[in-house]
Amino acid sequence: MGTRERILEATTEMIREGSERLSVRAVAKRAGCGASTLRHYFPTQRDLLNAALTATYEAAMPDERIRDTSVPPRERLRECLLRLLEPFTGPDAARDVWLSIFEAFAGPEATPEARAGYDVLAAQADQRVGAWLAILEAEGALAAGDNARRTHFLLTVVDGLSIARVLPRRGTHLEDEAATLARAVDAVFDMPFPVAPGR
Repeated sequence: MGTRERILEATTEMIREGSERLSVRAVAKRAGCGASTLRHYFPTQRDLLNAALTATYEAAMPDERIRDTSVPPRERLRECLLRLLEPFTGPDAARDVWLSIFEAFAGPEATPEARAGYDVLAAQADQRVGAWLAILEAEGALAAGDNARRTHFLLTVVDGLSIARVLPRRGTHLEDEAATLARAVDAVFDMPFPVAPGR
């Protein structure tokens, strides 16, 4: 493993452990390198955090499933969207994960740095869903259309379902959630999303 990868691994470990301070010195010590070496790869703390959040997101959201043509396209997309609701764990603990995400990024104690970190995660989600749709388009399973609008629509549904996960739940919440995702996927496949003029 190279130095850059060791630094990113140390940073993501500290994020998962809930470290309050991701100082250059602390991360460099965990990675087994000097602070100047860390600064060579990541000139600012924001560069380091953005890269670590991106790496964490990519590890949690692999793209292999969307490419599995032995599974119907709608089911593949629905399963991938479900992964967005369960980013680092299974369905039973997803509520706790999302509650901690909301507290970190949108709660009253959220810092500007935390909100900037959320922007990185949101951009990753946008990019990932857009890539899934492009894959389905390229294989001819999804009609050509405005994938930016489709992505916005699907992520709005996912965001709503993620909020529902932190609220008191009905006994049928998992079935309701699966049905809502299936309807959203059907809308993307069945409704026209024409590319806006000038795009």
